[in-house]
Amino acid sequence: MDFSIREAKKEDMGQVLGLIQELADFEKEPDAVEVTKEDLERDGFGKNKMFHCFVAEFAGEILGIALVYPRYSTWKGPVIHLEDLIVSEKMRGSGIGSALLDEVVKYGHSLGVRRICWEVLDWNEPAINFYESKGARVMRDWDVVQLDEQGIENYIERTN
Repeated sequence: MDFSIREAKKEDMGQVLGLIQELADFEKEPDAVEVTKEDLERDGFGKNKMFHCFVAEFAGEILGIALVYPRYSTWKGPVIHLEDLIVSEKMRGSGIGSALLDEVVKYGHSLGVRRICWEVLDWNEPAINFYESKGARVMRDWDVVQLDEQGIENYIERTN
């Protein structure tokens, strides 16, 4: 298959959202996606651009995405965070994931970042093996910490 990798366009966000939902389904969180196509269009292409996205495309169909955004490490300086690298289930093993990761690494290098970071579920052995085969270090001794929207509200209420 002769797919291409390119920067996402605003009009791609409907298909991008479809892949985000496909990932949520795969990760056993089918009801977790709250972001809308309009959110993605505003946040990725509006006045205050919050992310950069690459897409893998074949015959007008978006088959994979890599979505990144800038962060700052107090130890390293500028870094980027790979929020999601998604390849449609029907296309896994086709080289799309490698091509998208290549694009992310080139992009990070062009920005002069000192690290590219992301998370992977501990049960997703195919993804872990893929990332390790690319030279990434999977840090199994770190835990992800989050406050969700309700957690933020509860926190604020407790501090007032």
